[in-house]
Amino acid sequence: MAETQIAAAREGTITDEMKRVAERENREPEFVRQQVADGQAVIPANRNHDALDPMIIGREFATKVNANIGNSEETDDLETELQKLHTAVHYGADTVMDLGTGSRLDEIRETHLEHSPVPIGTVPLYEAVKRAGSPEEITTDLLLEVIEKQAKQGVDYMTIHAGILAEHLPLTDGRKTGIVSRGGSIMAKWMEEHGEQNPLFQVYDEICEVFAEHDVTFSLGDSLRPGSIADACDEAQYAELDTLGELTRRAWANDVQVMVEGPGHVPLHRVAENVERQQEVCDGAPFYVLGPLVTDVAPGYDHITSAIGAATAARAGAAMLCYVTPKEHLGLPDEEDVRDGLAAYRIAAHAGDVANERPGARDWDDAVSEARYEFDWREQFRLALDPDRAREYHDATLPEDNYKEARFCSMCGVEFCSMRIDQDARADDGGMEELETGADDAGTDLESSPAAEVNRPPVGVHDSADLLPIEDCEAFGDESDAEPGTASDD
Repeated sequence: MAETQIAAAREGTITDEMKRVAERENREPEFVRQQVADGQAVIPANRNHDALDPMIIGREFATKVNANIGNSEETDDLETELQKLHTAVHYGADTVMDLGTGSRLDEIRETHLEHSPVPIGTVPLYEAVKRAGSPEEITTDLLLEVIEKQAKQGVDYMTIHAGILAEHLPLTDGRKTGIVSRGGSIMAKWMEEHGEQNPLFQVYDEICEVFAEHDVTFSLGDSLRPGSIADACDEAQYAELDTLGELTRRAWANDVQVMVEGPGHVPLHRVAENVERQQEVCDGAPFYVLGPLVTDVAPGYDHITSAIGAATAARAGAAMLCYVTPKEHLGLPDEEDVRDGLAAYRIAAHAGDVANERPGARDWDDAVSEARYEFDWREQFRLALDPDRAREYHDATLPEDNYKEARFCSMCGVEFCSMRIDQDARADDGGMEELETGADDAGTDLESSPAAEVNRPPVGVHDSADLLPIEDCEAFGDESDAEPGTASDD
C-alpha cells in the first residue's frame, strides 16, 4: 500500500506534493514536511485525484478558503454542477466541498474529480441517508461502503461526524437552536431510534484503514456546533470537542491526516477562545471554521457577519475558513452569492495573514495603495481582489477612457480629492517631501514578493488546465434553471 502524506513525512520523505506546496507557499520543502509530520498541517491529496494541484492547510501557512457547492433533487444536471465548480475556483476557493443530496451523485462527483484542480471534500453521511431512505435505516456496513466508494473515486477529504456521542445529546436540551449540523442531527436521530452509540464512532478504526489506503484526510465534523450565539461555548460543544481531540490522535496513530471543523455562531469576544481551545485539545491539528457568525440579526448579510468572525479566527490561528454567502439560512445561493461569499472570505483570510505578519502578505496591500495614490486606475483594477467589480464601480459614473487618466473619481470630484490636493501641496510649496511611490521610486515589486500565491493577485491561482471552459460544460448535462451554490451544513 502506498504511503500517506503524513506517513512519508514522518519517515523523512519530501513528496512531490510537498514540493509543489512549498513552491506555492514560498516556504522550504523541509518545513512543509515537518509540519505535515507533526500533524500541524494537511495536504488533502487522494492519490486517485489526478487533476489535483496540491495545496496545504495549516496555521503556519496562508489562510485558506473553502466553498460549498452541491445539488438537490431539483438541481441535478452536470452542467450546473460544473458551473458551480468553475465559479468557486475562479473567485479563489482553495478547496470545494460537494454537499449534494440529489440524484446522479456518483456521476457528478466523478466529473468534479476529473476536472477539479482544488481538493474536493464530501460528507458521505448524506449519500448514506439517501440510499437508506431515512436516518434510522443507516447501517455501519452501508456507511463503510459509501466511504470506501468515495475514497476510490478520489475524494480528498471527508467530513466524518464521529464526535457526537449518545452521552452528549442531553447536553443540548437547554439550547435555543438545538442541533443545527445536518450530520449531527442525522446521527442524533439514529442514536435515539436505536439506543446505541454513534455508528461512525463505532467503526472509526475501519474508516481510518480506508483513509490510509487512499490517503483521504479527515475533516472531523463538529456536530454540536452552536447555531446561535446564545449556544456558543456551551457544555455540548466543548464535550464533543474533547472527543474530537481523541479521534485526532487515533487517526494520527493510523498515519491519517486530520483537520477539525469549528463552530458556526460565536460572539466576537469568544472567537479566539474557540480557536485556542481547539488547538490545545486537538494538539495543534488544523482548525477549519464555518464563519463564525458573530451576530444573528442580519439574515441576507451573513457573509458579512461571518467574515468578521472569520478574520478574527484567522488572526487567532484558524487554518481554513468555510465561506458563508448572503443566502445563508435563507435559500440556495446563486452565482452572484457565491462570488460575494468568496470575496468576503478572501478578504477575511488575507486580513488574518496580514495581521499574523505572514511573509510578504502586506505587499499586495502596499501595491494597491501605491497605484491608488498615483491615480493609476488600470493598475488598481488589475491588482484588485475582484478586478471586474472594481472597474464596474468606477465606470458606473466615469466610464470614458479619459477618466482612466484622471486625478479624481466621482466620490470627491476634482476640487475635493484629498490625494490630488496632497500631491499638489507636495509639488508646489516645497514644505512637504515627496512620497516614495511608483515603479520609479520605492514601489512594491510583487514579482519578487515572498508572499504565498494566495496573498498575491490574481485570485484563483490553481492550475486549472483540466478544468473545462464554461462554454463546454453544456456537453455534460441537460439545460436547467438551477442556480449555482448550496447552503452550508448548518
